[in-house]
Amino acid sequence: MTPAILAFVVLLLIGAPVAIVMAMSGLVGGFMLGGERMLGIIADRMFSGVSGFLLIAVPYFIFTAELMNQGGLTQKLIAFNNALFGRVRGALSHVNISVSVFFAGLTGAAITDTVAIGKIMIPEMKKQGYDAEYAAAITACSSIIGPIIPPSVVMVVYATLLRDISVIDLFAGGIIPGLLMAGALLLVSFFLAWKRGYPKQAPTPFKLAVVAFLVALPAMVVPLIILGGILSGLTTITEASGFAAVYAIVIGVVFYRNLTWQKIWQALVVTVRFSGVVFFLLATSAVLGWFVTRSGIAREAAGLITTFSDSAFLQLMLVCVLLILIGTVMDVLPALVVVAPVLVPAMIQLGFDPLHFAILMIVVLNVSNVTPPVGMTLMTAARIANVPYERAIIASLPFYTAYLAVIVLLAAFPALSTWIPSLLG
Repeated sequence: MTPAILAFVVLLLIGAPVAIVMAMSGLVGGFMLGGERMLGIIADRMFSGVSGFLLIAVPYFIFTAELMNQGGLTQKLIAFNNALFGRVRGALSHVNISVSVFFAGLTGAAITDTVAIGKIMIPEMKKQGYDAEYAAAITACSSIIGPIIPPSVVMVVYATLLRDISVIDLFAGGIIPGLLMAGALLLVSFFLAWKRGYPKQAPTPFKLAVVAFLVALPAMVVPLIILGGILSGLTTITEASGFAAVYAIVIGVVFYRNLTWQKIWQALVVTVRFSGVVFFLLATSAVLGWFVTRSGIAREAAGLITTFSDSAFLQLMLVCVLLILIGTVMDVLPALVVVAPVLVPAMIQLGFDPLHFAILMIVVLNVSNVTPPVGMTLMTAARIANVPYERAIIASLPFYTAYLAVIVLLAAFPALSTWIPSLLG
């Protein structure tokens, strides 16, 4: 076991790609467990990691998100949300958050939300007198709601890695936490807008608000198609994701008329690139997961956690701190595929509800997406806003504190994650 851990740490420290780190660590661990005869299992493990039928949904979700970006959906959602918040102080700040909530039902990827929303909202916020670092911070922090409110690529990957929970339960379990995160951001946004005197906008006439709603309505139907079909049992995950992609093409070409063949091709290229990364990570994580299972690391991790405290809540808080630390140096998907095979079996052995812990882990790792030094969403938003990364970090602290409060709530009250799935049976 020690050589595998040593290989993992050394490769990670020298900056090797995470997929290579997991594959090589699994190889070393397999060799130490059973010599050369174990190495023949590696190819089979890699294939099994990407052969699940559920994974067909991943490229479809990515493709749907890219089609919506290319088809100009973001502008339609912003116009509608601006009609809702226009007369409130700090309107664009609140619009930024509410658009991310709507957009979350379309993309399921934080970076996609940051780029799509940030390129429009950040320049407009700067133009109206908002601090550039504040615009970057609120865009980055609201974007991480995307992988929490379904559909979520991260949740599909989780359900593939740990097959003890269905992706439908994960989707349903993410609804309340995602809305809690949005509510926490809105509270902070209202307070800061009042304290700093951010501008209001002219009220939108009722007729224009209705028009904005009708224009945005076809786009807002996409989450209903995905979630309605899945949660009602009318469609599988893969069927819903495929139908959503077809619907996105139809409304982009016929209704909005912004989606050209060139843009569809560009969306396909992005989909293939991103899907390739996801599937390679899954293949190599299967090797590491196999070694973790055979070596008994999960049992040892469970024992280590219990040595610090007998309190279930404190044990959860300890694991959350560990996940945040891991998230400071790794992006969400690599962090998930590395730590989930070790931590999830350990926490289940300690008696924690697997669905509750799954939602908590996904939330914490996504919050880590705005935690330096990696903090990919915050780094991306700072680049769009053209401000130093350090200033964006300072501006994000109030929102980050609100997210920490949500994490504590989710850890203390498991029903926030499990109530809706329990209603669905």
